[in-house]
Amino acid sequence: MDIEELRTFVEVADAGGVSPAARRLGVSKSIVSRRLVRLEAELGVQLLARTTRGAALTEAGITFRDHAAKVCAEIDVAKETILPAGDLCGRLRVAVPLSFGPTHFAPVLADMARRHPQLHIHTSYSDRFVDLIAEGFDCAIRVGYLQDSNLIARRVGPIYGKLVASPDYIKAHGSPEKPEELIAHQALMQGTEAWQFMDGDDIITVHPRGRFKADNAIALAAAALAGLGIAWIPDGVTHQYVASGALVPVMTRHPPPPAAVYVIRPPGQHPARKVRVLTEMLIECFEQTPDPTGVGR
Repeated sequence: MDIEELRTFVEVADAGGVSPAARRLGVSKSIVSRRLVRLEAELGVQLLARTTRGAALTEAGITFRDHAAKVCAEIDVAKETILPAGDLCGRLRVAVPLSFGPTHFAPVLADMARRHPQLHIHTSYSDRFVDLIAEGFDCAIRVGYLQDSNLIARRVGPIYGKLVASPDYIKAHGSPEKPEELIAHQALMQGTEAWQFMDGDDIITVHPRGRFKADNAIALAAAALAGLGIAWIPDGVTHQYVASGALVPVMTRHPPPPAAVYVIRPPGQHPARKVRVLTEMLIECFEQTPDPTGVGR
């Protein structure tokens, strides 16, 4: 029985269809379909019922899926056991934020691929919060403040940010001095999030309001440059604008508490070794190569 056929079946079962499984695997839909046909022919049973909406597991498919997933996991462990010490194999699917991913995290992933030539790394760059389990990711790198969830998080480094606005906005609307004054201003936000600020050792929470929202820090910076309002943006995005005077720090007496970069993984007793290695490499990166833009200050 071909291990790639087993892996493909597990991906189709978890993704709910041939097309999303093909995207996860990085192969064409025709290859996925051929692997499924061969596997069902070898077993002599139908594992998947094809529908217009995707693929649903048959009763036999439900039973076989868990066994197939265990076999694939055991094969990965066996391969790593006989590889030279420290080598990794298999595939690592990681979700990375678009705002910082290409500049700050892509070099780490590239170095990981260089060190482990038998490891396949598939990276998805997006600022949306992907569903790790439903979309088949091994882990995600997330920046900022964590939301409550059942996912397991490991902090790998700090990230600093500040409130900024354009000189034109400040000239027209003034500059808030205290957190409570933000209510009278247009806030540029990702959603309905709360903003936190330090007041000595205390943390003040504010629920700002605004008409411009975006799930990308670079887009929020563009809105701030256009004079649409005040935004909390990490220093890694705004440092050039602040240095040139295009954006001005606001309410500096009450800075936001430091946020962080995290590696998030689905719940489980032990993280996969490839996730542990990526986490350790990111921690090492933050410790040994502080980012002058402020992302790893």
